[in-house]
Order: sequence, then structure tokens, then C-alpha cells
Amino acid sequence: MNTAADTPPVRRIADELSYVYAVGRDHDALRRTAAQLAGVDDRPVRVVSCVGGLAALVSRVPAAAYGEHGLKAQLEDLARLEAVARAHHAVVDAAFATATVLPMRLATVYLDDERVTAMLYERHHELDELLRRLDRHVEFGVKVYADPSGAAVPETAGSPAAESPGRAYLQQRRAQRRAGREAHRAAAAAAAKAAPAVRDIAPERVVHRPQQGELSARNGENVANESYLVPADRADLFRTRLEGIVRDTPGVRLEVTGPWAPYSFATPVAGSGSGSAR
Repeated sequence: MNTAADTPPVRRIADELSYVYAVGRDHDALRRTAAQLAGVDDRPVRVVSCVGGLAALVSRVPAAAYGEHGLKAQLEDLARLEAVARAHHAVVDAAFATATVLPMRLATVYLDDERVTAMLYERHHELDELLRRLDRHVEFGVKVYADPSGAAVPETAGSPAAESPGRAYLQQRRAQRRAGREAHRAAAAAAAKAAPAVRDIAPERVVHRPQQGELSARNGENVANESYLVPADRADLFRTRLEGIVRDTPGVRLEVTGPWAPYSFATPVAGSGSGSAR
């Protein structure tokens, strides 16, 4: 007959997980901001801190929805994914407006606050150095597009080929393809000039994969997609320098977005993203 001493302990599965939005320094401004925020699913945001002065912005979320299997099911719904992403980024942006923070990956979850505290303690040196490096810096996104719609296509009217509607159509199509190739070459040349043009302002950059499909179809072909880390007080000069490299260049469009929290330069904290709670 088994006794209580012989029975192995049953591990209790948590009903809720700790969802982490960002890591920063523990101070009154961050706490005041957190107290005013609602995160994913309108869950209250609060501060979890540890010795050494670091803190994380956290919400308690249902394990059924944000555990490994629940989150996978949620993210198959694009509308749901957008809602979670918007709520996550809204918390990060609000915090970044008052303090330097390290944005976390979408759906970074830990089993409980104790695990969050342990992460802050174990990675204190790394996180502290990142916060120092990113202090008073912002991120700008820079995209260069080859957009033949902005380039002139030679007219075919009046040429011998134009006497035949079929030949005129083929000639026009060839001209459009030629304009597309020229726009692509010009865009590639402009993209190559971007980093050198701002190297003295923004020496750090991250090169992302060009956007494709629906994300870029309305804008022509995305040739370059990069992020730059820029001192906040030099943001206007950064924009001016970049705008200059495509001025009076038909068929090329440059898009600068930001300033943002430095998502691309905040090394993700190892662990939990994508619903795999630690």
C-alpha cells in the first residue's frame, strides 16, 4: 500500500504565464508608464525587477492561449496575430517614450515572474551593456524601391511598328521591360550609396530580406530593406542625407520610417519566444 511519502509529487501546470514586452532600468518613470498600460488581451502591464536595477514589463496571460500549442493556433489567424503584435508594440513604444528599453520578441513568455527575475539576474551584464549602447538612440527603417511607374516609358506612336496594333503592343511591352530593368539598376545603385552616405551618423545597421508579395507590390520592387541605429539628436540630418541620394532619380523611391524603439539592435533574450515558456 502506497503512503503519501511513496507518492511522487505532482507538478502543477500553471494557469497563467508571464508575457514579457521589454527590458529596461527600474525607475519611477518606467513604473508610472507601466501602471497606465494595457497589453495583449487588455491585460494590465506591471514591472518585474531584480537586484542590479534591471526590470521587465510583464503581463500575466492565460497559459491555454499563450503556451506552445495555444499560441500556434492563435497565430494561424492573421487578424489575431495583428492584434497581438499591435498590443505588444504599443507597450514597447509607450515605454520607449520615457526610457531606453530593449524590445522583446513577439510572444516572449516565461512560466512565472520568478523565471523572469532569474533571466534578468543571469543576463544582467549583457542587458546592462545593451542598454548603455542604445541609450539616446533610435531606429530608422530604410527601404529602396525600383518603381518603373515613376520613370518615363518611350512613346511608340509614329514608328513603323505602330502601324500594326500587335507590333505596337509588343514594342510597348519591350519598352516597359526596359524601363523596369533601368529602374532596378538605378535602385540598386541608390541602395549601395545609402550606408556610405550616413556612415558618420549611423555606423550600425542591420540588413533585412527585401519585402516581397503583398507587402511590396503596391510600392514597386523592394530592392533594399535595412535598419539603422541613429543618435536621437541627429535624426533630421540622417533623413536629409538619405533623401539626397535619390533626388531627381526617376524610377527610384526611398522610404524612411521611424524613429522607433531599436528592435533590430536589441539582441533578443534567449528563451522563450513563440510561446515556448521557460
